[in-house]
Amino acid sequence: MKHQDVGETSPKRSVRQTTSSLLASSIPYVGMVAVLGVLVLIFGLMSRNFLSLTTLASLANQIPDLTVISVGMTLVLIVAGIDLSVGSVLALSSAVVGALMVDGGWPLWAAVPACLLAGAGCGCFNGVVSVYARIPSFIVTLGMLEIARGGAYLITDSRTKYIGSSVEWIGTPMPGLFVSPAFLLAVAIVVCGQLLLTRTVFGRYLVAIGTNAEAVRMAGIRSEPYAISVFAISGLLAGLGGVIQTSRLSSADPNAAVGLELAAIAACVIGGTSLAGGRGSIISTFFGVLMITVLQTGLAQVGASDPTKRIITGSVIVVAVLLDALRRNWGKAHD
Repeated sequence: MKHQDVGETSPKRSVRQTTSSLLASSIPYVGMVAVLGVLVLIFGLMSRNFLSLTTLASLANQIPDLTVISVGMTLVLIVAGIDLSVGSVLALSSAVVGALMVDGGWPLWAAVPACLLAGAGCGCFNGVVSVYARIPSFIVTLGMLEIARGGAYLITDSRTKYIGSSVEWIGTPMPGLFVSPAFLLAVAIVVCGQLLLTRTVFGRYLVAIGTNAEAVRMAGIRSEPYAISVFAISGLLAGLGGVIQTSRLSSADPNAAVGLELAAIAACVIGGTSLAGGRGSIISTFFGVLMITVLQTGLAQVGASDPTKRIITGSVIVVAVLLDALRRNWGKAHD
């Protein structure tokens, strides 16, 4: 009878453990949803048009390029790296699309792979130099920021390449859905990125490398291929961001995405990704993107000047970094 009691209670215990685990893992998301809801409510009360379907659809279709770049940035930050080149790589990739389609007469389906290859190539260069030359990724990607931006100017002759309707359908809201194919693609990448990070050996190794790279090496795992891979993924997604932004603008602008790398880092930090490595969530980063976009759009609708928007957005980023530092120090104190 005792064995039977154990058999009967074991499934119940397992269900309780699973439920408590799910509740614990959902707490950060609940907090971010609450903050996002408060922001939406505040701006909805301050501006009559903020909660309109037009504004919400506009918000959804503004974020795809920042979203895909932030996914790659999250992976890089988790391994204790940083990629400051993503904005310039996006511009370079966009320039490749524009030059091939406008000057070379290439169709979109042929130009896009070349664009993605350019982005992935820049990312691979960042990873290889940073890992094997043991140069901080901050320095390497800062150099790539200038290289890629210069390449974008050279490819386009410092002029905007107007492409038109052959590419703009990617960023145009679909009838009846109010969101664009680019938005749906960005959401799919967020889901795939979260699954990669939480449900694969690759993702667990990334977290382990960011937490303690020396322990990973002592365990017989070579961290170099994984570190290079995340930089390559970051470059690839920056290339995809170039396609998305080109479609939204219907043109390739060599001045595009200046400072976008800072917005991506801010989204990651606001979402809880640690700048010291070892902790991060793709879904949380997506919430960070939403918060930044809602904040910037809401401030614009209530008539805030550009300097005021910069001050407020910057202050939010600083607060998020301080909270990250406090959380990290608190965790060390209780280890």
